[in-house]
Amino acid sequence: MVIKVLTFVLVLVGLTAVNTSAQKRNSRPEPKKAEAVAPSPTPEPEPNAIQPKKNERPSTIGKQAAAVQKAAKEPTYRYEFTQPDFVVSRIVIEHDSDGKGTISFQKRSAEEQLSEPIEISSSTIEKLKAAYAALNFIDSTENYQFERDFSNMGNIAITLKDKGRERTAKYNWTSNKDAKTLMDEYRKVANQAVWMFDINLARENQPLETPKLVEAFDSLLKRNEIADPKQMLPFLVALSNDERIPLIGRNHAGKIVKQIEKQKK
Repeated sequence: MVIKVLTFVLVLVGLTAVNTSAQKRNSRPEPKKAEAVAPSPTPEPEPNAIQPKKNERPSTIGKQAAAVQKAAKEPTYRYEFTQPDFVVSRIVIEHDSDGKGTISFQKRSAEEQLSEPIEISSSTIEKLKAAYAALNFIDSTENYQFERDFSNMGNIAITLKDKGRERTAKYNWTSNKDAKTLMDEYRKVANQAVWMFDINLARENQPLETPKLVEAFDSLLKRNEIADPKQMLPFLVALSNDERIPLIGRNHAGKIVKQIEKQKK
């Protein structure tokens, strides 16, 4: 009997311990749920904000273009040549008293007129000014046209503007020494500028054509058809070292440099 009572008591104690342990497990606090955080709004660019361009050109290019445009708007001297049958059918040179301005020209095969900045050398400007002064150009009424018409060689028109006064003289050939100087010097300036344009274009797009152009320059030089060969020296030196140009063209440019330097001395 005593054994039964002890057994009952032990069972009762065991059941009580199990219930107590279960209550402790069930009474553990539940973990707090993380509060949802609203994402911060992405700032939008202001509608008037201007995004800089990655390939934006330097402002110096714009300044240079503006300076050239100003020189073209306010020329003191103007030379125009026209001959529809020539390769370069029209040339217009506009410049100030320092020789700075623009040259515009149109080739027979091209639809658009090309325009480039130009800077006539000081030695050429002196020749031009001396011829204008000798002619007393703006006050004169002299007709410089030769008695025979040589329009097949091209017609020219030379204009001088000074202190609100303006005069234009038109002729295609002349026996007047100073009027011929104006015609010849402007032609040489045009030859030099157009050749510079052609050779630079060939260097960028058709390097194999450059030897022919160097040869053409040498021919102009020998015929005294370049305004100021000394002015061309830095460009010709760069040309002789340009590896884009075939070796024969570079060597020819180097020889021309030596010829000009020899004449300079």
